[in-house]
Amino acid sequence: MSVTNRQAPPPGTAPGASALSGDRPGAPGEHQEAVRLIEVSKVYGSGSRAVQALDKVSLTAADGEFVCLIGASGCGKSTLLSLVAGLDSATSGQVSTIGRCVSMMFQEPALFPWLTAARNVELALQAKGVPRADRQARTRELLETVRLTGFGDKRPHELSGGMRQRVAMARALAQDADVLLMDEPFGALDAMTRDLLHDELERICAERTLTVLFVTHNVREAARLGDRVILLSSRPGRVIDEYSLPRTGQRRIDSPEVSEVAARLTDRLREEMGRHGH
Repeated sequence: MSVTNRQAPPPGTAPGASALSGDRPGAPGEHQEAVRLIEVSKVYGSGSRAVQALDKVSLTAADGEFVCLIGASGCGKSTLLSLVAGLDSATSGQVSTIGRCVSMMFQEPALFPWLTAARNVELALQAKGVPRADRQARTRELLETVRLTGFGDKRPHELSGGMRQRVAMARALAQDADVLLMDEPFGALDAMTRDLLHDELERICAERTLTVLFVTHNVREAARLGDRVILLSSRPGRVIDEYSLPRTGQRRIDSPEVSEVAARLTDRLREEMGRHGH
């Protein structure tokens, strides 16, 4: 896996999506922007209590591109996803999903415990106004997509952690999203389950040409999944580095190429955290 490291552009410049080579269908170089942030800042509170989470962040993600965001705790990664999702508003700057439909997944599946897996997914379809007659068939298709055929009648407590996250993924896909925002969705899972879900996520992204913004603290996960990895500085979050990871074949979490990229990302993170005395 070859890696191209680009320093962050000067403030005020929105970096364009990288033209990446590789074997994933819908390579980003063939598509237009799906997400665009220009000079985005976010401040919580006011006066002496004000806390700046993001400082003039500019970045883009193209149709079908998988972009991982890494950085120290508190650097604004989750805040950035909330702004893209429309759950919060930027203090300044521009956030646009350019007409794309957006859905979001969190670290916790947040399923309704009294509902079956199928009903949890069906609620998202109901919220979109899908007719009752079509909802059950569509729910079965979505559960099949995430490899949960036969588990639709199970309640969350009857499913493993990985299976609950699959239900959450099916619920997110039920919104027919073009852009999927994922906030450490596999952080609480064991390494083997996480690796299996990496495979499933890649397959689904290829089938649907999803654009993904994926927040993680795990540098190996970022190197395993990303077409690009964007590194944010310690608070306030700024884009300080960007790594393009062209695909030349199947990646594994324990492959030498992923280990090499993860080591580079770790060194850069340590340098940034050391600079801030964390």
